[in-house]
Amino acid sequence: MFNRKSIYALNKKDTGSIIYIDANGNIIRLTREDFDSEADFLKWKAWSDAEYHHSEKRDHVHANHTVSLDSISEESASTPAVDVCIELEHDRLEQIRHSTELVERIKVILTETQFRRLWMHYVDRMTMEAIALREEVSHQAISLSILTAIKKIKNLL
Repeated sequence: MFNRKSIYALNKKDTGSIIYIDANGNIIRLTREDFDSEADFLKWKAWSDAEYHHSEKRDHVHANHTVSLDSISEESASTPAVDVCIELEHDRLEQIRHSTELVERIKVILTETQFRRLWMHYVDRMTMEAIALREEVSHQAISLSILTAIKKIKNLL
């Protein structure tokens, strides 16, 4: 959210002066009269605008990617018990084992070409046109190969 009272906003709004906060927290305004020339003033005005803008953007990035601990529920902030973590990891490994077995069963019923084309299409997310170009065959050949492979898989399952 843009803070209209930030030093960046004040400096940007007041085009006739450079605004900054001194070490004691006082707001100081430097006007054109405080500089030797108009060119000097414009140079430092442009620099201060850019510097404040950079700081403002950095603060927004921090604020947009930071969550207050007060806004998080206790369950979200708590660390799960070791046995829960072990169980979740076991379930994940079991799912991987099951998926690997299924892929091996599918691989047995398909030709090498059907499996390769099916993999490129569904896992590598290649279009049928891209597969056809790579394998230097027609789009229809790829389509038929993949459809035949899918029919074989449906019969397996």
